[in-house]
Amino acid sequence: MEGERTVFLVTDLKQFSYCPRIVYYAYCLPAVRPTTAKMEVGIAAHTTAKRRERRRTLAAYGLVEGERHFDVWVESKELGLRGRVDLVIETADEVIPVDYKNSRRRAGPHVRRQIAAYGMMVEEEWGKPVRRGFVYSLLTRRAEEIIVTERLRRGVREAVAAMREIVERERMPAPPRSRRPCVDCEFRRFCNDVL
Repeated sequence: MEGERTVFLVTDLKQFSYCPRIVYYAYCLPAVRPTTAKMEVGIAAHTTAKRRERRRTLAAYGLVEGERHFDVWVESKELGLRGRVDLVIETADEVIPVDYKNSRRRAGPHVRRQIAAYGMMVEEEWGKPVRRGFVYSLLTRRAEEIIVTERLRRGVREAVAAMREIVERERMPAPPRSRRPCVDCEFRRFCNDVL
């Protein structure tokens, strides 16, 4: 709509890092987004994780105490992002976003950027500093600390600007350099130019 600015989901930011075409398909052709079995498994795993998290101590995060807030919705008009953080741990001097992942892999750049975006939004809404976040592996039951650096924050802003350009111009971006992401992509049947 004229004059209205698109507000992206934080998961779009992660997907953009994975492959910029996903943002194009999701916003320029929104009626075609399929749901994959991998997505459904992830949703079920998150539900189970929340039940377990309520019983655990905060030792996985290197904390003795803190208040847990589950499924926290955050939005930043400045960034043009919104999303749901799986867990926010609030201590006396900081807030810490935690994202659950159904993976054994260490956090890649796309996940680090996602944590930074959550941190920036939580910091803006809660008025407390966010210096770090965690990615909690549902498979290994271990937490990986992500330091929210100025470089990561800048990366979030730059990625959102690039996403906005794709959507506003309705111009399909180039595919990712590697075709590995294409194997599991829900949009792979649309990329006949590369597959």
